[in-house]
Amino acid sequence: MKVLLSYILVIGINICTAQNKGLEYGKDSQRQEGVPRGEVTKYTFQSKIFQGTYRDYYVYVPAQYKSGQPAALMVFQDGHAYLSEDGDFRVPIVFDNLIQKKEMPVTIGIFINPGHQQPEYPENLYRSSNRSLEYDDLSDTYVRFLIEEIIPEVEKKYNLTDNPKMRAIAGLSSGGICAFTAAWERPDYFQKVISHYGSFTNIRGGHSYPSLIRKHSKRDIRVYLQDGSADLDNEHGNWWLANQQMAAALKFRNYDYIFIKGSGGHNGKEAGPLLPDALRWLWRD
Repeated sequence: MKVLLSYILVIGINICTAQNKGLEYGKDSQRQEGVPRGEVTKYTFQSKIFQGTYRDYYVYVPAQYKSGQPAALMVFQDGHAYLSEDGDFRVPIVFDNLIQKKEMPVTIGIFINPGHQQPEYPENLYRSSNRSLEYDDLSDTYVRFLIEEIIPEVEKKYNLTDNPKMRAIAGLSSGGICAFTAAWERPDYFQKVISHYGSFTNIRGGHSYPSLIRKHSKRDIRVYLQDGSADLDNEHGNWWLANQQMAAALKFRNYDYIFIKGSGGHNGKEAGPLLPDALRWLWRD
């Protein structure tokens, strides 16, 4: 048992219990002297699969990347939320620190914003017109968009792994269920998942996942779930209960998973400071 940032990790039974709401950022979420910085480049994209949509995406390339060695891959939905260095998650900073310490592999990150049906994006990107259609849908359409359109664009410049165990996908809220759906539909491609306060509720049928997990054969995927007891409760369902049901189903099917239980709401205030530990757990082998 390991006590860390007011959380008790009991890896053996895949449960974590939060003891307070105020989590502080550790050194791995802050810029450290002497740690080389990766490079982030912005791109725009118009999809054929999601016709009529516009979106930005960003590619993070670590300083340690060498073209002769395939890099691991991690894809983030709602990329803007994960990319910001003064936001809740601060992924470029965390990647720089963990890659430098060899606590995760040399990893190229793709940070994708949801599609919008006009070239002028809304001020609040969570209100992008195509977000729910892309993220809350339980089909393979979105993961095909990644595999057939976005990732090949990145591969034109960078050498990415073809090993599914070295590919991860992450998201928050509807992006969290989206990340799980991508791996559920294509475990031959993505085998690592992070879901932060995922919307496993009945927005577009996501409440079905606990039953689907129990009734279908086990996929070869590793799943990190995080949620807080003050999460949303509305006409679509109760997020906190839904994530507990997900954890129970994953446990029933003996998945490689962990469920981080907190007391926070529908935001990254608890999840963000714990991201370095989430990534260490996800990439532990």
